[in-house]
Amino acid sequence: MDVVYPRCAGIDISKKDAKVCVRIQGSGRKRAASTVTTWGSTTNQVLALREFLLDNNVTVVVMEATGDYWRPSYYPLDERLEVLLVNAQAVKTVPGRKSDVSDAAWLADLGAHGLVRGSFVPPRPIRALRVLTRTRTMITRERSREVLRLEKLLEDAGIKLSSVASDLTGVSSRLMLDALNAGETDPVALADLATAGLRKKIPALTEALTGEFTDHHRFMARLLLDRIDAISGDIARLDARIGEAMEPLRGAHDLLVTIPGFSSKVADVFIAETGGDMGVFPSAGHLASWAGTSPGMHESAGRSRSSKTRPGNAYLKGALGVAAMSSTRSKGTYFSAKYRRIAARRGASRALVAVEHAMLVAAWNMLTNGDLYRDPGADYFANRTPAKTKDRAIRQLQALGYHVTIA
Repeated sequence: MDVVYPRCAGIDISKKDAKVCVRIQGSGRKRAASTVTTWGSTTNQVLALREFLLDNNVTVVVMEATGDYWRPSYYPLDERLEVLLVNAQAVKTVPGRKSDVSDAAWLADLGAHGLVRGSFVPPRPIRALRVLTRTRTMITRERSREVLRLEKLLEDAGIKLSSVASDLTGVSSRLMLDALNAGETDPVALADLATAGLRKKIPALTEALTGEFTDHHRFMARLLLDRIDAISGDIARLDARIGEAMEPLRGAHDLLVTIPGFSSKVADVFIAETGGDMGVFPSAGHLASWAGTSPGMHESAGRSRSSKTRPGNAYLKGALGVAAMSSTRSKGTYFSAKYRRIAARRGASRALVAVEHAMLVAAWNMLTNGDLYRDPGADYFANRTPAKTKDRAIRQLQALGYHVTIA
């Protein structure tokens, strides 16, 4: 097998140290020489390791993406060396020979022969933006959990507010909850605090607010509401910080929000996870595969087996799921027509993934060409194959007992 990198290093990283194997290809019939050393995980040790690798004229370094422990080693080494961060799933070592030293030697051997591909690691500004958007996602989920705890507390008190008001943290709901915490127990007075469209439901609110709200419930409700307010404040701070970090990428952000279903937050996540530079991905298909919205391939003995999508970027897939659900509820758009067309044959889950894939393809082309989104329209599939559309309509009418004549 051809040697692509005559001087290659493999690093097996743990929390406390790293095993480093430097592989130097021999000349002629001379075998390759490998030297394994152990280095600490502190910054000074990593910098010393970098000088050691440079002194040995190493041209490429291969390391596994092990939790978050790869970060302190990757960033300093990447400043002066070519570093390939590889998925552990793609570099499984030989069974029965598992150790840190053998892992480092295996990585060096794979890297020397060009058998590994480096993962996408964005530049420093995008990494900072990615931390902000991921933190906002996690904190938003925690806020939802606190709201669910509040709902359970109200159920325990016999207060069925959530069955009438869709949002327990909305303006009307907060007025009623604050009044309950203040000692108000009259359902009529509590229901009268409703505002805007919820006032049409005052009779239902009066029934729902009849319960036994004790001092224990007041204490717990106040505690949960304070936690919800604190988390909401943190989300607002993150929103402001993300807005500042997004300014250099405002052009890409403004393009993405023209896609149906793409809110400002979905666009934030897309840019944070992909970097906004589509030059990293050779084609729209590469982007879709990296995100985990493309069907897999498993063919053996001429037979195709499971083709389920492979794991991709969880944060990007989560944001795309929200965007896809939103777009399928719209009327007269290409995405809603695509969803209905596939859902009727293959189910809602596969249809959503197909819409996510279509969104990624659109985003890749828009950011590559700098064009705004142009919707093909809900009649796109009907116009593409008019004969099939006509035959399908005829069959549906005949199934209902009609005699159809085409004029």
